Amino acid sequence: MDYKNVSLKKEDGIALITIERPKALNALNYETLKELECLLNSARNDEEIKAVIITGGGEKAFVAGADIAEMSKMTPVEAKKFSEFGQHVFREIELLSKPVIAAVNGFALGGGCELSMACDIRIASKNAKFGQPEVGLGIIPGFSGTQRLPRLVGTSKAKELIFTGDMINAEEAYNIGLVSKVVEQSELINEAKKIAQKIMSKGQLAIKLAKEAINKGIETDIDTGNTIEADAFALCFSTNDQKEGMGAFLEKRTPKFEGK
Repeated sequence: MDYKNVSLKKEDGIALITIERPKALNALNYETLKELECLLNSARNDEEIKAVIITGGGEKAFVAGADIAEMSKMTPVEAKKFSEFGQHVFREIELLSKPVIAAVNGFALGGGCELSMACDIRIASKNAKFGQPEVGLGIIPGFSGTQRLPRLVGTSKAKELIFTGDMINAEEAYNIGLVSKVVEQSELINEAKKIAQKIMSKGQLAIKLAKEAINKGIETDIDTGNTIEADAFALCFSTNDQKEGMGAFLEKRTPKFEGK
């Protein structure tokens, strides 16, 4: 498939996916979402890829939102299909067995904020701006923003941001737990790669099981979550990585994980 709006660069086990629509501040139209879905499928099936970083091309925007020009002409039926497709693509990010890091540079508004929230970890540059401004257009977030934002920052703050449509800067995003780190823009991708490399140095099957346990457990009560955790914990003991990791610890050496 030829990609017009996204690009993929592989380096040392890391897939760097970049949204490339600079004239539209990387806004998400249907075509871009479809291309992103294809790249995610490629990353899922590529055994050489151990971690994924998603960012936006240029210095102004991660993703400034969904494409308003495209949305403005939609019927209610078309709008529902567009919402469901965006939700589907972002859910694929969430369910990817490999860790996904959002490197947020510039505007992450509407669909851009929603894209970042589907990732496992969010790193922001100091010029990043987050928000769900949809109510100013007479609509609501449609790519799971009403669902993920409350889970990340709490119901009250999520309602404030969605009801007012306010933008917040990187520092406030950090303070409310929307991002885990803020860095200089020039260091953003390097910092994301450092985090990816640190994750990749650990047991990959353990990372996969930890992601599954967190994602499933957070949607349940604590007792069900504990059962999910115990099952995943037990599965670790069927792997070579567990034997290597614990053996290396006892032998006071660096483990050599093989993802088996």
